[in-house]
Amino acid sequence: MNDKIDTLTAKQQICQIGRRLYELGYGAANDGNLSVRISNDEIWTSPTAVSKGFMTEDMLVRVDLSGNIIEGSRNPSSEIKLHLEVYSKLHGVGAVIHAHPPLATAFAVCRRPLDKNYMPEGVVALGVVPVAEYATPSTDAVPRSVTPYLNGEHCAVLLANHGALAWEETLEAALFKIQTVEYMAGIYINTDKLGGGVELPEDEVRRLRGMRGFYAAYANTKQEK
Repeated sequence: MNDKIDTLTAKQQICQIGRRLYELGYGAANDGNLSVRISNDEIWTSPTAVSKGFMTEDMLVRVDLSGNIIEGSRNPSSEIKLHLEVYSKLHGVGAVIHAHPPLATAFAVCRRPLDKNYMPEGVVALGVVPVAEYATPSTDAVPRSVTPYLNGEHCAVLLANHGALAWEETLEAALFKIQTVEYMAGIYINTDKLGGGVELPEDEVRRLRGMRGFYAAYANTKQEK
């Protein structure tokens, strides 16, 4: 988690990424919610009943990890407990996004995980995306449904008949996870249309998993001038 992010930056990011989610078609009307952690026990989050494409900074809500409102004139999303569950279980997470990308949500409706090793990018950047059991939206059952997958082995999960959830160190990285989930769902659909795909061999999958640290370090390495 980036523990140096300030309130202004967090609010700007939420509005910017919210617009991108909306423009990508990952949430119709007021669908979806997103949040950024600004300290060990506080987050900024999107409000309820507002389109993510038209949020302004004054609409956002600051809450603690118990869900108490600290700042803001609106209520947070009714799914805030889902975000709080992720933050409470994974202390390195700095941002959470819940959205309804159409293809990935279709897999959630079919209760079908994204668990095939079709592409190196999927193995390295995403891994297995499981399907959490169905839970009535806005209830305590929703955060409980994802708890089994908050074990450090996953970065995203499909919510049965509901949508997708992703978490990462930054909000943009969480958006990239959601995009990758949606992209892989499309690959699965086209692969099925062609009669089924060929997965990477297990030894190659192990090799790719072992390279995750290399790719992360390489992405953060700056060239000397």
